[in-house]
Amino acid sequence: MKKIDYHIPLYKDKIYHIYNRGNGNEKIFFAEKNYDYFLRQYKKYLSDYLETFAYCLLINHFHLLVRIKSDNPELLSEKFRNFFISYSMAVNIQEKRKGNLFQRAFKRKIIDDENYFYSAVYYIHANPVHHNVIRDLRDYKFSSYNSLIGKSNTMLCRDEVIEWFGGKEKFISYHTEMKRSYFSDNYLIEDDE
Repeated sequence: MKKIDYHIPLYKDKIYHIYNRGNGNEKIFFAEKNYDYFLRQYKKYLSDYLETFAYCLLINHFHLLVRIKSDNPELLSEKFRNFFISYSMAVNIQEKRKGNLFQRAFKRKIIDDENYFYSAVYYIHANPVHHNVIRDLRDYKFSSYNSLIGKSNTMLCRDEVIEWFGGKEKFISYHTEMKRSYFSDNYLIEDDE
C-alpha cells in the first residue's frame, strides 16, 4: 500500500485533506460548546489563509478539506500551530488537564483530481457513519453537509462545492448513493498511522 506523506508543504492553490486526532487517540471535544469554539478559532486563525470546502468534527479527531490561499507555507504552518495551541489551551483549562491535546503533526493529503475531490467530500461527511456515531450522515450536526445544502451564512465555499457536483440535487444524490468501498478502493484518503 502506498504511504501518505503527511508533511508535504501547503502550497498556494492546492487542495488538501487535513486531519488530526487527539494525542493518544484521546478526546479533543468534551462538550458541545467545544465544537463551536473549534470552528470559531479555526475561522479566526485560518480563514484569511485558506478556503474551506468541507469539515467534520468527531469526538477524537477532525477532517478538513481546504484550498490554500497563502503563498507562504511556513506562515500557514505557524497559523495552524497557533490555532491548535489556542484551542488546546482552552480545552486544557476547561478539563483541568495538561499536555498536548493533539498529535504533534497534523496530517495532510493533496487532492489532485476531480474524482478524488468528490470522494474526499463524501468521506469527510460520512466519517461519523463509518465510526458508528450515527446511521445517516444527514443527522450529524458537526459536519459541513447540512451547511452546504442550507441557505444560512457559512464560512464554506458552498457555491463552488455545489457547482463541482453539478448542483444541489446532484450533491445530495451523490451523498445518498455513494458506497464507502468506491472511494476506499480507488483513493487513499487516510490511514491510521
